Amino acid sequence: MQRVSLGHSGLSVHPLVFGTLPMGPLQANLSPQEGGRLIRHALEAGVTLLDTAELYGSYPLIRAALDGYRGEVQIATKTHAPDAATARGHIEKALRALGRERLDIVHLHAARLADPFRERAEVLELLLTLQQQGKIGLVGMSSHYVSAIRKAIDHPEIAILHPLINRTGRGILDGTASDMAAAIAAAARAGKGIYAMKALAGGNLIASARESLTYVRDLPGVHAVALGMLSLREIDVNLAFFERRTVDAESWRHLEGRRRQLRIMNQFCMGCGACATACTEGGLHMVDGKAVVDADACVLCGYCAAACPEFIIRVV
Repeated sequence: MQRVSLGHSGLSVHPLVFGTLPMGPLQANLSPQEGGRLIRHALEAGVTLLDTAELYGSYPLIRAALDGYRGEVQIATKTHAPDAATARGHIEKALRALGRERLDIVHLHAARLADPFRERAEVLELLLTLQQQGKIGLVGMSSHYVSAIRKAIDHPEIAILHPLINRTGRGILDGTASDMAAAIAAAARAGKGIYAMKALAGGNLIASARESLTYVRDLPGVHAVALGMLSLREIDVNLAFFERRTVDAESWRHLEGRRRQLRIMNQFCMGCGACATACTEGGLHMVDGKAVVDADACVLCGYCAAACPEFIIRVV
């Protein structure tokens, strides 16, 4: 089995990380049985790290995948909580929902925070306390900010980083792809374990998947890459790619021919604006009392769907 070390964390993983966001209720809304079957296939084929979050709603799918599974698996989750009490609730929910006594990685989810060490200080302190109690293995940080990745270098308590990076820089909030790449390389030199997110910009770069994945996979300091996957074929192609095996051209053409978009059932939109507030990229705006998508800014993360009280937003 191919393995890579996540910096100086002591953890080694397959270079393909299974990102569970797209299969959850924010996007494809697969059943635990459907999603569990896909995750289990990936695990049995060699994937070892599953990436999830409080926001994703994918814990039941992971639980189904692990039912009866005796192979190696690590789970990374995230808390977007603004305070320690809420964060504790997120961790307890994850442990309970996943049926585990310990979470391998918990990220301080700081997508929109330029300085999470100041803005989420009490949450970080809680995560470190839970780490000492044995409920968390490693503390990490996920971010769309170059500045946050740079700041993490000076925080030895942060073992793992989960930065947004793609060849176009789409979704990076304070710089370019080159800026983030430089921050990632510096963090890796400092011993941080790094697995990247949004290599395909939430699906916007699917048409150039080979070029886009190669760019992120081969960046200095990137140890692994998290990808959302919704079919057995997609899993198999990505496994072959990250294991540097040959992938037939027809499989690539099939996968690169797919298209995804954010869909809003505008006839049911109440105009509350919660989706626009939740968007981390400025991809939603209110126009004449209705939510409207800016396709050039949207990274198809689905956070707006989680915020919508009418449940009328989907990534499809």
